[in-house]
Amino acid sequence: MAPAPASSGRIRPWLVVGDLVLAVLWVCAGALVKLAVYNVLGLGGRPEGEAAKVSLSVVYMFLFAWLESATGGASYNPLTAISGALASRGGIALYLFTVFVRVPAQVIGAVIGVMLMRFAFPKVGKGAALSVGVHHGALTEGLATLMVVMVSLTLKKKEQGFFVKTWIASIWKMTIHILSSDMTGGIMNPASAFAWAYARGDHTSFDHLLVYWLAPLQATLVGVWVVTFLTKPKKTKEQEADKNKNKKE
Repeated sequence: MAPAPASSGRIRPWLVVGDLVLAVLWVCAGALVKLAVYNVLGLGGRPEGEAAKVSLSVVYMFLFAWLESATGGASYNPLTAISGALASRGGIALYLFTVFVRVPAQVIGAVIGVMLMRFAFPKVGKGAALSVGVHHGALTEGLATLMVVMVSLTLKKKEQGFFVKTWIASIWKMTIHILSSDMTGGIMNPASAFAWAYARGDHTSFDHLLVYWLAPLQATLVGVWVVTFLTKPKKTKEQEADKNKNKKE
């Protein structure tokens, strides 16, 4: 989840097309990296394989960060779109547009990407799956999402350049991904998780909905609230404190 471009708080219908296309490309990129490392290079289960996968992942994360910026805010991840809509304070219309238009486009794009990869490369696999208890998995995916969302939103408010922001966000996300990959896959992307679950046929299970949808979405809401509160200008905090004091009096 790279730091997305600053949102203007306006509804921009053309982003729906960008969301769908980026979701297709994101799923394909992740699958192609695994195929290259495990099948082409034959480094599966070796430290060199993990190093190669991380390196290639960071490269395409830079590419997608540039695509997000070039398209004016299109994204492959519903959590990025939702956190951006909430942080921009664009109102209920922008939030509803994001949830009911942009997110479905991202999900459809991810499903198309998985179908294309499974058609072109039948040995691509079935994606990451939950390997721990459902509550353990929900806690893991939720905490991973929370940490990534908080860092991404904080970087969005900083004045560093594109390279520095993307480098920090990419390394941080890969670190969290590695730490949680053995339990939930470290996906932190409901659209991608749904697409692979749809291919397996377990996309409507309670475990999938709780771990890969409800937990990350709740973590995103908490992350946006925490970052907004911690980065609120001092004057604004003092003004709110004065208002609360006057109400009590």
